[in-house]
Amino acid sequence: MKVDVQNSTYYMQLEEEYGAHNYHPIPVVISRAEGVWVWDPEGRKYMDCLSAYSAVNQGHRHPRVIAALKEQVERLTLTSRAFHNDRLGPFLKKLTEVTQMEMALPMNTGAEAVETAIKIARKWGYKIKKVPDEKAEIIVCEENFHGRTTTIVGFSTDPASRDGFGPATPGFKIIPYNDIGALEKAITPNTVGFLVEPIQGEAGVKVPNSGYLREAKAVCERHNVLLMLDEIQTGFCRTGKMFAWMREDTKPDILMVGKALGGGVYPVSAALSSKEIMSVIRPGEHGSTFGGNPLACAVATASLDVLIDEKLDTRAEVLGERFRKGLHGLGSDKMKEIRGMGLLNAIEIKPGAGKAREYTEKLKGLGVLAKETHEVTIRFAPPLVISDDQVDWLVEKIGEAFA
Repeated sequence: MKVDVQNSTYYMQLEEEYGAHNYHPIPVVISRAEGVWVWDPEGRKYMDCLSAYSAVNQGHRHPRVIAALKEQVERLTLTSRAFHNDRLGPFLKKLTEVTQMEMALPMNTGAEAVETAIKIARKWGYKIKKVPDEKAEIIVCEENFHGRTTTIVGFSTDPASRDGFGPATPGFKIIPYNDIGALEKAITPNTVGFLVEPIQGEAGVKVPNSGYLREAKAVCERHNVLLMLDEIQTGFCRTGKMFAWMREDTKPDILMVGKALGGGVYPVSAALSSKEIMSVIRPGEHGSTFGGNPLACAVATASLDVLIDEKLDTRAEVLGERFRKGLHGLGSDKMKEIRGMGLLNAIEIKPGAGKAREYTEKLKGLGVLAKETHEVTIRFAPPLVISDDQVDWLVEKIGEAFA
């Protein structure tokens, strides 16, 4: 049967008319993808340098992930957790081994993983630390991004994320990022956790000082506070290690993962911890109809295998250095700062050199899809299967956009 393919304008107009205006996308329609490349309905080719906010670390439609998806679809897709299924146990075993944690609570989206971690930390605070009922506090950082639920946006400092959605959920204390003194000062006897991103992605790929996580872990241990690391965007090889915490050997008490765990084809997330901490969650206290479903487990297992077998952590480390070196070599006086780790990088625009959106739209015209954040920063996070030559091509196109 022949399909009538409409043009890009048609699809964008449909979205504009029938969809809530909760995003401001680059004006491009993607209708096909493979590896690091995507195509629009007219056949124009672009390099994807966002990777669906690091959810496509394995590249678009990786053959092994797609094969696992197809095989499982033909057999079993959903049971709910009312029953056991034959994919969940093996997946949880593999995930805990990869993360070096002991137990996992599977969910679907990153925001659900964060909400799960918050519930675990609070319950641990009441049951084990013996914090008085309803008094548990969790410390978070300015410019954080942990999701879009009402609880999470309540402790955001981004006006666009929180304005109009109050009242804010109580129980959170906000401190500056990358400030150990502020963390130490904020802790009280009722503090149960410190929720933090190893690198603040949405804030503009803000990399903390070397040793920050190590010092934060030491402070948390000293005060019997749980270190809660949100590695939803930084995890699964993106920063040059399987997880960013591995750079400083700062294994968290609670770890949140998502995005690339689903291999770019299915939403899979989890909160992970020790058996002691996870034991506070009992049957009926938390769950999800789709969390840990057989299809998710099959896809996530294949996604993990790809990351490990193709050594995508090493690729991210080497090619990230190549990318940043190439950007510095451009010598553009419009770039205030080039920063990043692995293949999670950003260019901050100098004051007076225009807005980031101007450059992302120029890049689109040159065949590169990247996205601005906070008006003056462009984030670059291509799939980790990108090649040396493709990195060099990308640097060349960025040079043209900034010329």
